Order: sequence, then C-alpha cells, then structure tokens
Amino acid sequence: MEKKHKIGFNLLPWSSAMSPALNPVADKLKEIGYDGVECFMGEGSDQSYIDFGKHLSASGLEATCVLGLGPDHDPISESAAVRGKAVEKLKWAVDRANDLGAKVICGPVHSAFKHFRQRPPSEDEFKWSAETLHIAGEYAAASQVVFALEALNRFECYLCNTSEQLMNLATLADHPNICVMFDTHHANIEEKKYAPAIEALKDKLAHVHISENDRGTPGDGHVLWEETFSTLAKIGYEGWLTIEAFSRNDEGFANSINVWRAFSPTWEIATKGFRFTEDMKQKYL
Repeated sequence: MEKKHKIGFNLLPWSSAMSPALNPVADKLKEIGYDGVECFMGEGSDQSYIDFGKHLSASGLEATCVLGLGPDHDPISESAAVRGKAVEKLKWAVDRANDLGAKVICGPVHSAFKHFRQRPPSEDEFKWSAETLHIAGEYAAASQVVFALEALNRFECYLCNTSEQLMNLATLADHPNICVMFDTHHANIEEKKYAPAIEALKDKLAHVHISENDRGTPGDGHVLWEETFSTLAKIGYEGWLTIEAFSRNDEGFANSINVWRAFSPTWEIATKGFRFTEDMKQKYL
C-alpha cells in the first residue's frame, strides 16, 4: 500500500546547484529513512537533472521540486514579454521535474522572489499571475505535475503572504494543476492562527513544508506543531511532509536568503527532524 504521508528533506542545506555532489547526500537521507528529497531548481545543466533522477530511482528515493523566479521571469511584470519568459521558465521546470520523476513543483512561483513595488499588489498583478499560472498548469497537466503555490512572509514577497491570498490566486488561475502549499515557517510570521489558515487551503492543498521558526531542527522552536498536524488530519491531507531547513554550506544561496548563522548542525536537523516528523505523523495522521 502506498504511504499517505511521505517524508522528504530539502537539499538546500547542502547546495542550491544540481550536481553529482548531491548523490551521497541523497543516499544518507535514504539511510535515515526519508522517502524522498526536494530539489531546488537553480544552477545545473539539464543533463544534471536527468543524471540525478536516475540516481534517485536507483536508490529508491522520490523527488519533489522547489522553484523561485527572478525579475527576468516575473509573472506579475507589466511587460508581456517578461511574463512570457515566466511561462517558458515554468515550462522548463516541468520538463526538469519530469527528468527527476517529480510530480510536485512548490514555491512562490506566482511572482518574483524579493522583488517589490513599494506598494500593495494590484488587481492587474493578481490577474497577470493567474494567467501565467493557468498556461503553466496546462503544460504541467500533460505529465501530471502540479504547481503548489507558496505564501511567503512580507520580507520576501508581497503578492501572497497569507493562505487567504494564496487561495484567491489559485482560484483565479482556475486550473486543477495549480494547487497550493502550507509552510509552517512563513505562517508563523503572517497568520493569526494555524488551524484556520490550513483549513482555508483544504480544497487545493498539495504540499506541506515542515519548517521551524528559526529554520533549524523541527521541534526545537516554537512552531505550533500539534495544531499543524491535527489540522492536517482534520482536513484529510495525504501529501508530502517535507522538511525545509537552511544552512551556510552554500554561501551564495545563504546570502541570497539572509541566512547569517548556523541554526543547527545540518545532519542533526535531518536525523532529529525525521524522528520528530515521523512521531507527529504517527500520532496525528
């Protein structure tokens, strides 16, 4: 019987680049007990995705993907040409997900990361984002890949900070392959309460990030884990539980997301995080 709730670990604590250097990392995560890894869709040749996908398959690991967009591929740009580049980038991501055997691409793909307008988002920006996502959803449907849109905190994004905004956008995009995700770190900053924020996403929830308030080891901080897992059980969520934590190992990426210190030793996060998530899953899900 297929597991209802697979546990994954994001590879960003080691590297944002797709390369053979991730092979032993994936192997060790498999030994710990993880069902899959989450791959950042950043640097690396197309062939590197194919090669890593083959390694994961041989290792018995599955994959999910996480993607961020920059100003040159911004779905909410006033420029139709830039929005067109966003469509092409999203299609590229679907192709690379296929190379990895992944069925979920999560992240803030609704707008460019940390690219602000010094004002609240406009109706046009939501419309442009929805139109871009709908086209991407059409392309993703052919290989049964879904985009799981992510709400980020106000310091990293201004289009979607809350579950309510996220669901409004997904509804506007109007495509079954455009879904949403829940991230415990961002919700810790932006949501009033966890339970109603999760419940608001129930009809389109396709992915969950398990992430502590400080991006360290899940369970060592103050995120409301029992409320999170019990509410996921209440709405019947059956998708991935993927731990997302960060480190200074990849300095370029760490600098880009303002990670200036080590939160916890990386392999401690992986080992303790797996036990914590598995315990919570067994208790509530």
